[in-house]
Amino acid sequence: MPNSENVPVASETFDAEADWEARYQAGSTRWDRGQPSPSLERWLGLTALSPGAHIVVPGCGFGHEVPALAARGFRVTGLDVAPTPVLRLRHRLEQAGLQADVAQADMLAWQPNVPVDGIYEQTSLCALPPGQWLAYERQLHVWLRPGGELFACFMQTGREGGPPFHCAVPDMRELFPADRWEWSDDVGRTDHTNGKYEVLYLLIRR
Repeated sequence: MPNSENVPVASETFDAEADWEARYQAGSTRWDRGQPSPSLERWLGLTALSPGAHIVVPGCGFGHEVPALAARGFRVTGLDVAPTPVLRLRHRLEQAGLQADVAQADMLAWQPNVPVDGIYEQTSLCALPPGQWLAYERQLHVWLRPGGELFACFMQTGREGGPPFHCAVPDMRELFPADRWEWSDDVGRTDHTNGKYEVLYLLIRR
């Protein structure tokens, strides 16, 4: 786990916007399913949140989950550091006649105007270098209202390096400690065609 006394910000590690924008420009988006992840449906079958609740999708990419949530009546904010997916997602929402906020933003700097009700965390944590995870956990805790839901899809790669970076569950339990987060038992997994998979947890912000 990273040392809480020395948590680098994005600019100290790499230029996140340039790095991810280059991937989108090159079409190197193998993580993109082209449709909402089955993980989202798993959360929607469990959540206590009702339509009208405000949900943030950090690292949304082309944002298949953003219109899916908007279509169900949630207020949605999608965030991504790269301009290409942000512009494409805005256009897609406009074409579909759906309302959602989409912002190009650094996950370690962005803040909502008021705390939100839910966060769908699938692709942002595993895309960040582990040295930034503590700073990101603090962000998620600040974004959520007390009692708000964090639906976490922890990527399991079984290898060193990334992105995506391996999010071992024991490390995640240390990163999201019990005095700040109430953990459920795992609520399933989502498999990827490349052999990677996500383990799914619902965490409640204390």
